[in-house]
Amino acid sequence: MNMEKIVMYPATKKQLYVLKVIAKTLGIDYEVGYDPKFVSKILQGREDVKNGKGVKIPIEKLWNM
Repeated sequence: MNMEKIVMYPATKKQLYVLKVIAKTLGIDYEVGYDPKFVSKILQGREDVKNGKGVKIPIEKLWNM
């Protein structure tokens, strides 16, 4: 039987952890996903790199900025 879905947006890692524990305790299946806005930014960044936009910084210099 397919019931209603509930989508929750925890604001902290602690809230996310508690929601997962509650779901596991009650035997509720859940999925973990990312905010679509965040995914869009990541995909745009990858596209920018493919198109030659962006700057590559060696890891040694990363902390000297």
